[in-house]
Amino acid sequence: MKSAVISLQDVRKSFTLHLQDGVVIPVFEAASLVVQAGECVVLTGASGIGKSTLLKLIYGSYKPLGGRLLLRHGDEEIDLAHASPHQMLDIRRRTVGYVSQFLRCVPRVPAVDVVAEPLLALGVAAEIGRERAAALLRRLRIPERLLALPPATFSGGEQQRVNIARGFIHGYPLLLLDEPTASLDAANRATVVELIAEAKAAGAAIVGVFHDPDVRDAVADRFVDIEGLRAAA
Repeated sequence: MKSAVISLQDVRKSFTLHLQDGVVIPVFEAASLVVQAGECVVLTGASGIGKSTLLKLIYGSYKPLGGRLLLRHGDEEIDLAHASPHQMLDIRRRTVGYVSQFLRCVPRVPAVDVVAEPLLALGVAAEIGRERAAALLRRLRIPERLLALPPATFSGGEQQRVNIARGFIHGYPLLLLDEPTASLDAANRATVVELIAEAKAAGAAIVGVFHDPDVRDAVADRFVDIEGLRAAA
């Protein structure tokens, strides 16, 4: 029987525009969502409706104004709405991976080290971590000559593949994907679909936003319309 990895219960979130006379923009009034191990939930809805905001709430980049975000973290259940900074660092290290639309990394660090870093943070030996990172980058068609170069010198599509490799290098129990295939060609989109299928088979819960309808249809176990999460029942 599958178990819940993340459970959102009556989550509220709004943004206050302090430079616009304090205008309040409501996003979620009572959002509830449960994602099981081995399941890929694809968020749908118009641009700007709150799909990325929901991912950032789960990742801890945004704090909710109310409600609960219950995460299975090892043997614990942690409410992300009240997690301490120390807890969030450990959660991001061990439990929750996040592939955003943009690669953010330390300048001048080689691509292979950017990808290996999550493994090294868990105590994996540097040589083993770099070997795994290099293999994953090759699978995503990053040329061998680029592995030792910093991603800042790469094209947008190459940077996104580094970003994807970093997100999939560790078997996170929960993986958040925000338009991971937006700048990829067909061959690399197919590889990402394979990586998602492998992660699900290993028991990962995945919450994703996908621009490409073919990718969306290929990976989704369930579609959730953000519009249905926005208002209280």
